[in-house]
Amino acid sequence: MTLMKSWVDSANSADTPFPLNNLPYGVFSTADVEPRCGVAIGDMILDMYAAEEAGLIEIADEPVFDVPYWNDVMDLGPEAWTALRARLQQLLADGSSEQAAVTPLLVLLADAALEMPMVVSEYTDFYAGRQHAANMGAILRGSPDLPANWLHIPIGYNGRASSVVVSGTDIHRPLGQSKAPDADMPSFGPSKRLDIELEMGAIVGTSSEFGQPITVDEADKMIFGYVLLNDWSARDIQGWEYQPLGPFQGKAFGTSVSPWIVTSAALEPFRAPTPPREKELLPYLNSSVDGLYDIELEVLMQPSGSGTTTSLSKTNYSRMYYSAAEQLCHHAIGGCGMNAGDLLGSGTISGPTKAEYGSLMELSWAGREPFTLDGGETRTFLEDGDTMTLRGAAKGDGFQIGFGDCVGTILPSVELP
Repeated sequence: MTLMKSWVDSANSADTPFPLNNLPYGVFSTADVEPRCGVAIGDMILDMYAAEEAGLIEIADEPVFDVPYWNDVMDLGPEAWTALRARLQQLLADGSSEQAAVTPLLVLLADAALEMPMVVSEYTDFYAGRQHAANMGAILRGSPDLPANWLHIPIGYNGRASSVVVSGTDIHRPLGQSKAPDADMPSFGPSKRLDIELEMGAIVGTSSEFGQPITVDEADKMIFGYVLLNDWSARDIQGWEYQPLGPFQGKAFGTSVSPWIVTSAALEPFRAPTPPREKELLPYLNSSVDGLYDIELEVLMQPSGSGTTTSLSKTNYSRMYYSAAEQLCHHAIGGCGMNAGDLLGSGTISGPTKAEYGSLMELSWAGREPFTLDGGETRTFLEDGDTMTLRGAAKGDGFQIGFGDCVGTILPSVELP
């Protein structure tokens, strides 16, 4: 696929993450406008509330853009999603007869604040990156061997929807218990081994009934779109608490997502297969379509007090072992009802070399191998004031499908009274 031309000139640049091919969905506000739904096009945002009020957008019997989230659109289902995308492309395409009506409804992206694009119904995080799982085994247990179940099921845990925040939200260093290997008792205080995890987040768009399983192909059609996701992790708190039920406070203090939902339709040309299976999956996890996407990803760090940003690693979403559709299918297979707005974290995305590792735990090998930044600073884990950025895009012929950066800065822990 090549670049689709728009009358919005900035959308025709190879450098913009938001060409007409993309049209991601978000929520924005300005000094004069309360939070509302918008669609990114080049360096502009189309005000969807105003477009619906003007009669340019009509995809349901009742208004769906009178609220500051995209969940109501998700509830309409895939046919409405397709109709909306087609209508937006019609309005914004080069030569559109409705350009004069749409132009006053555009807002400069630079003048807008970006908000959470949806209400997160529930949040589930998976552990579905083969290289990351092997690295963590080698770090924590001295062996890259995987748990016995890992090659058979997408392993996950239920996280906290209340802790999911939009890019740009600062993250306080969490307090909690940890235990040094040579200590008799745990201690309490700020996490000393604060980390990030490079992930993709899949957003469920249509619900499934309680008690009713779904197939992988059905799950694939239920996914509304994708965001970049940073699963902030307190490794020392997590290491003390996770036996036998898995992560708890070490993960509950913050999960950052990028501000724009890139639709599954926009990513369709970039589908990629899951890797060859080391163990044959049980039939319910079979699919008729490729479940991953060719999305280039990058992790960047700007240390506290520095004007220099360092690229720590680059990898690709196609490195995952399990797809989002496989994860969603497995999540519902026992009868768990899935809801519009559910967020599924992919698990850490790491490639086979250190240059592709998606967490500081791997990059510093649990703190044993400090790394040097471009400004001369060294790090093993995050320090207060450090800013982390996740960046990603699917690259086409003369265009890219971007998500907007996923950014967070670490603040000191909150002092107890």
